[in-house]
Amino acid sequence: MPLALLALAIGAFGIGTTEFVIMGLLPEVASDFGVSIPTAGFLVTGYALGVVLGAPLMTVLGTKVPRKRMLMLLMGLFIAGNLLSALAPAFAVMLIGRVVASLAHGAFFGIGSVVAAELVAPDKKAGAIAMMFTGLTVANVVGVPLGTLVGQSVGWRVTFGIVAALGVVGLLGVAKLVPEMPKPEGVRLRHELAAFKNLQVLLAMAMTVLGFGGVFAAITYIAPMMTHVAGFADGSVTWLLVLFGLGMVAATSS
Repeated sequence: MPLALLALAIGAFGIGTTEFVIMGLLPEVASDFGVSIPTAGFLVTGYALGVVLGAPLMTVLGTKVPRKRMLMLLMGLFIAGNLLSALAPAFAVMLIGRVVASLAHGAFFGIGSVVAAELVAPDKKAGAIAMMFTGLTVANVVGVPLGTLVGQSVGWRVTFGIVAALGVVGLLGVAKLVPEMPKPEGVRLRHELAAFKNLQVLLAMAMTVLGFGGVFAAITYIAPMMTHVAGFADGSVTWLLVLFGLGMVAATSS
């Protein structure tokens, strides 16, 4: 497999880590900014909204920019958002940082999948895409628990600083290892939005929202629920997140 796939996997690892690690650190972030834990939960909401809005907009923008350059721009957004979160002097600033970081999420996986497939022979395309998404899988099992452990031990700002550093590694990897690719054919936004007129698409989206909405509503507050309600020690949150990550991997593999 080309080394460029490793660069894409590192980017996926960083994105997966920053998406979920905040869930294990909500009590620490809330305490630092002097806000309630439910209010701190808006950091998850902000990220989710950024993904929803950023994915189609960035993907359409990606049709006007060569794919390698677009991936670098997306990693730049990711780095900037996480640095802003790490250095945020106020809760509102961190919320902005979370939204900025999230804008790269959907488009990175979409464009990255296309790039990964083009790096290999036709019969190896599925394996190449799977390798890129391995970064996301490892993030759920390793990145998020370790990020939570670091945040609880030396401060949540360090966690987001490390995630930003991962973004730098991913950016340099893309710049060095991903070959130049021709600019994709232009796609009209109206043509993309026409998919929402398809009832099957809407039903599939509704199933996803209803199915995963409850999961993420609960996992968002896993740290306070497990420590304040269930009676687990703060240090147990790391291992609970490992179990959650393993469960996601098992469900995906089944």
